[in-house]
Amino acid sequence: MKNKKLFIGELALLMGLIINSFANTLMVKSGFGISSISSVPYTLSLVFDKITYGSWNYIFQCALIFILVLITKKFKVGYIVSFFLAIVFGNMIDFCNIFIMQKLPNNIIYNIIYFLISFSMLSVGMSLLLKCKTPVLPIDTFTRDLTEEFDINYKKVKTVFDLSCLATTIIFSVVFLKGFEGIGIGTVICALITGKVVSFVNSFVDEHFYFKPMLSKKSNKEINEDNIAEEIN
Repeated sequence: MKNKKLFIGELALLMGLIINSFANTLMVKSGFGISSISSVPYTLSLVFDKITYGSWNYIFQCALIFILVLITKKFKVGYIVSFFLAIVFGNMIDFCNIFIMQKLPNNIIYNIIYFLISFSMLSVGMSLLLKCKTPVLPIDTFTRDLTEEFDINYKKVKTVFDLSCLATTIIFSVVFLKGFEGIGIGTVICALITGKVVSFVNSFVDEHFYFKPMLSKKSNKEINEDNIAEEIN
């Protein structure tokens, strides 16, 4: 631990939100299909287009918290903060869509680059949100708390969750849109390997940093012990 550098938890949270909101919209821009997690709210935004993609995103995420409470039969105060973060994140997505993505050019080369960048950014952003030791987005809370509650390997939980989202998206898309809107090779790639890639990034981050929120009341010793004990890889 003595060779690891301190990473402020709230800074990791902010960076994760900014990175993921940009990466989500950039992946839509690529046209190769959105990530499996985001595909559910994206498809809902196409089916019920009076509500924006960003708004459906936080509606979907808040629903995950209710499901998590039903599964674990536990409610944490941090979930309230997660609700708020979901709303902020949804608005950040709408901002990126309106003020950034519409100005970017489109062709096959650009789209490949967009997808590669967005996938890489999502993996880093998700790792920061998992490690920041603060309340995080409901999507990340869902996978993190299930991992801890049932002592299951993170990559397995993440992969099963991603595939479940993909199946849900396909059903909605086929039934309501008569096609596969928002679903492509990129969606399948994300569903199959995001958990493994995020696990790899987690391992790298664990080797170089330990996370401590500025508002935490824990001692440095407790924080360090938590980082050693908490292996979401």
